[in-house]
Amino acid sequence: MDIEAKLVDIFRSRSAGPFLFLGSGFSRRYLGLEDWNGLLSKFCVAGKPFEYYLSSANGNYPKVAALLAKDFNEYWWSAPEYVQNVQRYKSKIQDETSALRIEVCNYLSTLDQSKAKESVHSEEVKLLANLNVDGVITTNWDMFIEQLFPDYKTYIGQEELLFSNPQEIGEIYKIHGCSTSSSSLVLTDYDYESFNNKNTYLAAKLITLFVEHPVVFIGYSISDENISSLLKAISGCIGQDNIEQLRRNLIFVQRLSDREDPNISDTYLTIDGIQIPLVLVKTNDFLPVYKAIHSTKRKIPARVLRYCKEQLYELVQSAEPEKKICVVDIDEIETKDDVEFLVGVGVAQQEMVGPSPIGYASINTNDLFEDLLHEDKAYDCEQILNTVAPKVCKSTPNVPVFMYLRKAGINNDKDYRESGYSLDKVVYRDLKKLRVVSYKKPFFRNYRHMDMGQIIEACTPENAAAYIPFLSSEKINVEILHQFLVENEEKFYYEISSYASSFRKLAALYDRLKWGWDVP
Repeated sequence: MDIEAKLVDIFRSRSAGPFLFLGSGFSRRYLGLEDWNGLLSKFCVAGKPFEYYLSSANGNYPKVAALLAKDFNEYWWSAPEYVQNVQRYKSKIQDETSALRIEVCNYLSTLDQSKAKESVHSEEVKLLANLNVDGVITTNWDMFIEQLFPDYKTYIGQEELLFSNPQEIGEIYKIHGCSTSSSSLVLTDYDYESFNNKNTYLAAKLITLFVEHPVVFIGYSISDENISSLLKAISGCIGQDNIEQLRRNLIFVQRLSDREDPNISDTYLTIDGIQIPLVLVKTNDFLPVYKAIHSTKRKIPARVLRYCKEQLYELVQSAEPEKKICVVDIDEIETKDDVEFLVGVGVAQQEMVGPSPIGYASINTNDLFEDLLHEDKAYDCEQILNTVAPKVCKSTPNVPVFMYLRKAGINNDKDYRESGYSLDKVVYRDLKKLRVVSYKKPFFRNYRHMDMGQIIEACTPENAAAYIPFLSSEKINVEILHQFLVENEEKFYYEISSYASSFRKLAALYDRLKWGWDVP
């Protein structure tokens, strides 16, 4: 059996979706990030070579980081190249390691998804950006994972995870900290000691996840101490008699050795005499792994399922449970606050059909989006505006109507008010409603100075579709936007894309900018 087929078999045999467990090799593969040696060497600016620190620490990299941080701190305060950063960050200095932490984070902020798109693994990045995994655990500090899964909620560090109520879906656990918070980095030997002291608590928090979900490890050596210590703690929690519960749940993806052919096998990892069962995948091409995950993905985005679980958790915990039940379109759910409680979320099956003997009642939103992009269906505008649009608008405001209004001779707000059409939900919609809330911070942090073409060039299509609505209308080139939508047309469909709602909102924006008018 080939790698993809066997992984599909494993994923389909589990009721819960897969988690990714991503290590430094993941960032090296896609961002070109250096290993420990290379990263720390970049900050050997105080006159001593990296080898000095390596020998002084007996080859222990966290100890190297501690020794280097002390010398770097002395250098940083007076070095001309760091004058501006000293003024900017001096209030954040807590100890002699702070300066190194800050500059490591500044360097990591220069590595983003644009690097990944330009890498030799760009096809893998395309698939990664559209995966609907249940969640991600990582020891990486960079922001690439948040860019791949921007709708997911991020927990930074052990403390945040231990004292929160993660739902184990639509979430990212950055257990070694994040470059957005320099003090959170697990960097020095002291940091690692503190982390390891709490490993048992972390394992207890994640034990259900490891027992119920397939966990795919990418970017780690099978002998990596970070993984070994965590698996040891987990096996200690569940007991040696129950260790077989992990069979086929732990999947390690490793690069091939010289003259080795791609293969997948069942094996064991022995830690302190305990044999932990795992599936070992050896390949230099990760596409089969990502395709297997993609082929078993949920139709409902992970973020929406997380909102449901969060609301259910709060409902159970509440002394006065809310009694309100409402129906809301999947495109409109951006936070759990959009509804007080959700019962039943689904994606309606929509057949791709045009005008037929039964008339315009069979036309749906997908047909209208196709017509918006290609203008080839020759629909009767009056039928669309009287019959089709009011029907589909009941479930979502992401409906292209301005093109049909224009073609029906309606060119301004006065014409619309006199027409008698009941499409206020779309026509008078605030354009800010077309923005996905979770993208606001990363947009203003990284992309607010870019024009639309630059965003499309730098980002994955999924990210670009959500960032473009944050641009002012003058910065949006309607023709380039049309080309972008046509090139990504298949991502309008929920059965294909986890980010269909972003593309539908962007198409609604295109309809407004191309065919609409100034709405009071």
